[in-house]
Amino acid sequence: MTTTTCGPSSTAATGSAPAVTGSAPAVTGSAPVAPPGTRERTQRRVRDGLGTSADRPDGTPKVTGAFAFSSDLHDQRMLWGRTLRSPHAHARIVSIDTSAAAAMPGVVAVLLAEDVPGKATFGLEHTDQPVLARDVVRYEGEAVAIVAAEHPETALRAIRAIEVTYEPLPLLTDPAEAATTDPIHPDGNVFRTLPLRHGDVDATGDVVVEGTYEVGMQDQAFLGPESALALPSDDGGVELFISTQWLHVDRDQVAACLALPADQVHLTLGGVGGAFGAREDVSLQVHVCLLALATGRPVKMLYSRAESFLGHVHRHPARMRYRHHARRDGTLVKVEAEILLDGGAYASSSTAVLANAVCFAAGPYRVEAARIDGQVVRTNNPPCGAMRGFGVVQVCFAHEAQMDRLAAALDMDPVELRLHNALKPGDAIITGQRLTGTAPVREVIEAAMAHPLPPDPREDEPAIALPGGAGLTARREDVRRGTGIAVSIKNLMYSEGFDDYSTARVRLETSPDGEPFATVHSACAEVGQGFVTLAQQITRTALGIERVVLHAADTGVGSAGSTSASRQTWMSGGAVQLACDTVHHGLLERARGVLGVPDEPLVLEPGRVVDPATGAEVAIAQLLRAGPLEATEEHHHAPTSTLDADGQGDAHVSFAFAAHRATVDVDPDLGLVRVLQIATGQDVGRALNPRAVIGQIEGGIAQGVGLAVMEEILVEDGLVRNPSFTDYLIPTALDMPSVAATLIEQPEPGAPFGAKGVGEPPTISSTPAVVAAIRDATGKALTRVPVRAQDIAFGEAGAIPPTAGSTSAG
Repeated sequence: MTTTTCGPSSTAATGSAPAVTGSAPAVTGSAPVAPPGTRERTQRRVRDGLGTSADRPDGTPKVTGAFAFSSDLHDQRMLWGRTLRSPHAHARIVSIDTSAAAAMPGVVAVLLAEDVPGKATFGLEHTDQPVLARDVVRYEGEAVAIVAAEHPETALRAIRAIEVTYEPLPLLTDPAEAATTDPIHPDGNVFRTLPLRHGDVDATGDVVVEGTYEVGMQDQAFLGPESALALPSDDGGVELFISTQWLHVDRDQVAACLALPADQVHLTLGGVGGAFGAREDVSLQVHVCLLALATGRPVKMLYSRAESFLGHVHRHPARMRYRHHARRDGTLVKVEAEILLDGGAYASSSTAVLANAVCFAAGPYRVEAARIDGQVVRTNNPPCGAMRGFGVVQVCFAHEAQMDRLAAALDMDPVELRLHNALKPGDAIITGQRLTGTAPVREVIEAAMAHPLPPDPREDEPAIALPGGAGLTARREDVRRGTGIAVSIKNLMYSEGFDDYSTARVRLETSPDGEPFATVHSACAEVGQGFVTLAQQITRTALGIERVVLHAADTGVGSAGSTSASRQTWMSGGAVQLACDTVHHGLLERARGVLGVPDEPLVLEPGRVVDPATGAEVAIAQLLRAGPLEATEEHHHAPTSTLDADGQGDAHVSFAFAAHRATVDVDPDLGLVRVLQIATGQDVGRALNPRAVIGQIEGGIAQGVGLAVMEEILVEDGLVRNPSFTDYLIPTALDMPSVAATLIEQPEPGAPFGAKGVGEPPTISSTPAVVAAIRDATGKALTRVPVRAQDIAFGEAGAIPPTAGSTSAG
């Protein structure tokens, strides 16, 4: 069960985990919100507007199986595409013989690197990855050839019939060796080096603690594998239906590789079965379009699960060394860190991931001085890029372990240490940027800690409730319980001077039955975050109508940017708001003419415009008899700056904070863990749809728990050893803890509706909270995630002493 508190009118959502009763007192409350400038002129609330837990328009189709995902795309004339991938992590291509594949009945096309008509490489930020490898392959799974055939099995046999001769090359798999090893790519082995110097870097504290930490490679593990359908257009271009996170950047990369103008490449969003960062990069987009143009027929590509593991980027593995200095009262004096990220074979968004890791290496705390050195490098390991939390997940695990080390060294309660150093509005982070918005760090910590702990175990509890579940594994008398706390800070939107914007079009008209309705056209990729719900809520509230239609997300409207960086509520929500405001203004102008009150302030109410001075009113439907009202608007956030040579600058737009308290049961001898509860306080600005916010919190915690105790892509000599959901484990409903959540609502200045993005913080500090709880139960150091059974059963003890006094759960 999820227990939720968000003010006087709190909401509760239930899940499949065991129930936990009780919730923290409300920290702050809020009334349903309206767009700035419309609240005072709206007297009555419209149904399912902002501030309500309106239903998702795609919710029922998804749970009933009627929703069409991109893997369901079909065309009567379509061919099936497949990709030949390298079995080597680093090798020279000596020769390729496609004759046997091309001669197979049912095979329509076999394409190699020389068949790419335009730019030979692509990339999200740096175009360093070949569309198809020509001379060298740099990671296992790199695309070498593509085929199109009448049947998927024919395409698979054709791929297997292509003969490639490889000459293995020396492997670079240790990121620590990348900077001093011969380049494995013409652009070199170092993607970015970022030093940060803040305050008196020579300062020292009365108490100093050090630690070395490691984070494994996590997969986004979305349930819907990569899939797309490409159709040749009559004008020589191509139409692509694709599950992605950023339609316009995909379009631009596809157009460049096809040597086509951008207006001849049209993308429409297919149903997305999860993303979490992995769909921000191009995977099969160029390949499927190449095949469609080469054959003159529609082509569908659909990855298998094993191919999906090889076909998209992952979370960057990290190695981190930290040193914290503090005064004897717990005041942080200086944080020192060395951060090394493994970017894999190609750049993707590695440079931006490193910037986040460095900027937030000290966490949500006041620190007088900092010396941080970050580097992200190229290796022959699988490429890494965006994943929920984007560089902050890695450093949060380290800096929160350090705070527990420091608390132990000071003989201080770990919660009190965090409260003592918590950032507040007006403080500066280690980049020198001051917090000009809300910063309820103390509030999120206190909210997380205020939730009741899980009840003590019962003697008659079923075996399935023990660590390891049923199967004669853990015994109740051997199980120990622990709790741990962790706190995080995350930037919202893009940073370092990027001119981020989003476009939306809103059209207000009447239906054949005379009822007014609005159509919202945005290229925002709905990947499960709920923008389709929010766009309707914004429009209902702003225009006083209930019927809102969502146009398919496509490149027929201006870019909405990427569905990432917790940005779409702020950016695309802001764009919809601006477009609605323009249409709203048009409605009022028409109403003034009809009512004969050119200078009087008018009030928009559901379905009508009212003159409050006289009580006269006119129906919206009547105002639309003169024709539809339509507006297209762009929303830009406040500008940011680049970081200087010392890593200083106002590089970020806004910040969100969260705290998590985890409770676990552990069998120390067997190394088995059951996560019982996660209690959280999260800074949300305003909860525009409380139920949707809770959904994001639950989903983010699931991925945080996964990284803490089970999720890791195992790579040996550059080869992925567990590319399946049999061997790459993710939390199921039985693994999920109960979640107790308090939403801290302090409207963010400058944010549309005062709301902050909520998708990433739940993932960031839930992982270190779980690991802190396991340390509390076992006394083991546990400096690496995911925590493995052998780390608990045989790992080093005492490096990070218990933080809350472990007790027997029996």
